[in-house]
Amino acid sequence: MKRIRSHIGLHILTAVALSLVINFSYLLLPIITDRGMNQRSGRELLQRSDEEIHSSGVLHLTDDLYGYIICDCEARDSIYVTEWQIHTHKLQDGDRLEFSTTPPRAEHYSAEQLAKAHLRLGEVYVRNGEKFDFDTLYDRPSRTVEFIWQIAYYAIISFLMLVILTLPQRNGGYSNKVFARRVLFVILLASAALYLAPVTSFRNGLMRIVFFFSAEAHNSTYLIVLTKSLFMLAVTILYARIYILMRQRQAIVVENERLKTENLSTRYNMLVGQINPHFFFNSLNSLAMLVRERDDKRALEYIDQLSYTFRYIIQNGQSHKTTLGEEIAFAEAYAYLFKIRYADKLFFDFDIEEKYNGWLLPALSLQPLIGNAVKHNSITSKSPLHITIRTAANYLEIENPKHPKLDTEPSTGIGLQNLNSRWQIISGREIEIVEDESRFMVRLPLEEPNN
Repeated sequence: MKRIRSHIGLHILTAVALSLVINFSYLLLPIITDRGMNQRSGRELLQRSDEEIHSSGVLHLTDDLYGYIICDCEARDSIYVTEWQIHTHKLQDGDRLEFSTTPPRAEHYSAEQLAKAHLRLGEVYVRNGEKFDFDTLYDRPSRTVEFIWQIAYYAIISFLMLVILTLPQRNGGYSNKVFARRVLFVILLASAALYLAPVTSFRNGLMRIVFFFSAEAHNSTYLIVLTKSLFMLAVTILYARIYILMRQRQAIVVENERLKTENLSTRYNMLVGQINPHFFFNSLNSLAMLVRERDDKRALEYIDQLSYTFRYIIQNGQSHKTTLGEEIAFAEAYAYLFKIRYADKLFFDFDIEEKYNGWLLPALSLQPLIGNAVKHNSITSKSPLHITIRTAANYLEIENPKHPKLDTEPSTGIGLQNLNSRWQIISGREIEIVEDESRFMVRLPLEEPNN
């Protein structure tokens, strides 16, 4: 529901705007009625010249609900009036009319039939001595009421379709397959909505829905509603597609920013965790032991390795990648500090093929692995720990036997999950973990320098 509420205001504004466009589009005006243009032309003709003479005569209605006018012209010819004209113009028997005439449509009749056919009533200009105004014939609903019904109906339908089309899936994304199914559902919804649209009867001015509306043969109500519905459907689907593409693009931008933030946070935590007080104090204790033993040579070497270790950590804390040769040199210095601390109880075996020295990997990858191996395993004279670091098939493997401690040290928060996340961000690949009852191994994929 939160995902829906986040953009519900935008959907409402879009639906209302679309409804306004649908109901006031000038593209719909010419088809309001088949005779709309002719009716306007008649009124314009009447306004242009009140002195213009038209045919005149008296209307007579038959029992079959059609009519004829006996023209006042010399021929005293009769003018045919259709049932539709009688009802739409609200004509009465005996009305005296001034009017124009039109011939029957030539495409429906032969030349012989056209020669014998009576003229048809065209436009009515004057009825019973008064100007004839077609627009004032009907007591239509209030224009405000009509406006509200039309706008509200199409806005509600548009809003429902937008919600259906843009509703995120459970995983928060959008798939083309699901969108296609939703489009089919929306088409069915638009088809059903077509029969529930509000319309105003051209004959009596009453508002009703299409399903209960019976239009006259000359009325274009159904065409108007169909045009509105198709326009609404097309624009809604197009907008929903654009909206989804923009959301997907926004999600990609957010994800990239999240990865950058995670990368910076991980590197910061890694740097802080590696230069932690325990490691620093343990290193000082080991150095103090060498000083007390007056082993100056080993003490000086220890200071060199300790300074190199800290310098490498500080310099590479902001680096993304380094060569395997540089990382192994750091690992050897780092391992030396532990070997001094644990004397003859901790051993490191390096088996690095020379061809891999120039290959790349994320900087400071070995430090947490060596630290975790020392921290989580028991290291005694009876059970020494051997840590093996080797290359194999484009991978760097770090392996150690499992000698679990009874009481483990508190975690610094830099674990395999953080290491794997760093590898995904920097190299786009994942580390491999191989573990059984007797051993634990991590495989780091190496990258060729020319890639």
